[in-house]
Amino acid sequence: MATLAGKTLFITGASRGIGLAIARRAAADGANIAIAAKSAVANPKLPGTIHTAAAEVEAAGGRALALRCDIREEDEVNAAVAATVDAFGGIDILVNNASAIWLRGTLDTPMKRFDLMQQVNARGSFLCAQACLPHLARAANPHILTLAPPPSLDPKWWAPHTGYTLAKMGMSFVTLGLAAEFGPKGVAVNALWPRTIIATDALNMIPGIDFARCRKPGIVADAAHAILVREAAGFHGRFLIDDDVLREAGVTDFARYAVDPSQSPLPDLFL
Repeated sequence: MATLAGKTLFITGASRGIGLAIARRAAADGANIAIAAKSAVANPKLPGTIHTAAAEVEAAGGRALALRCDIREEDEVNAAVAATVDAFGGIDILVNNASAIWLRGTLDTPMKRFDLMQQVNARGSFLCAQACLPHLARAANPHILTLAPPPSLDPKWWAPHTGYTLAKMGMSFVTLGLAAEFGPKGVAVNALWPRTIIATDALNMIPGIDFARCRKPGIVADAAHAILVREAAGFHGRFLIDDDVLREAGVTDFARYAVDPSQSPLPDLFL
């Protein structure tokens, strides 16, 4: 299977950035995309809403469902999943892309921000999986793909921003647990993480990042596509890196993914 044509993807945080890039790549195959995100109204600091994303998905060749959904809220997630099933007849793939970030030390991390990260990242991924799994169990080739790094207990990733690392590793450990529980039942539960920092609008909120040394979201989207077209049976519990996935798929030229191919790319966190 080399296409996602006719498949239904429930993608969290798909109004912009990596989530939108994954949605557009699947749409190019003719997939159905449920865009589950909070951004229903334009934000001058972070362009893109569920409605502009839906338009891009449809322009790319897919069918779109714009769903205003805060993945911290159980009722909203369940309603969004039900709406997706009503619209498209089921769910084949869940992409846990939504994530909150705050790269500060302990004394500079308000508890409101700490709580947001835990609720969105680990709890949100768990909740979306819980809501989608009954439908994934009926799909022909079900996948859960979470944007999370390989688990790490290396103190160098914990000391600078314990709150964020805890939240992001929470997504990784949710992946580990779901893979062990549902992988043997035929659901491909895996994680994907970029080798380098990805140029998205969200980087504007993090000072000091050199955009010229980033890669474009398309590299993660192409890697996600290569993963999601794979046979689900026996494929679970993997913590995959975007360029490794693409090399395995035969890609040798990564310059096209660079914002500026003359610059050395910045490595992402946790690698």
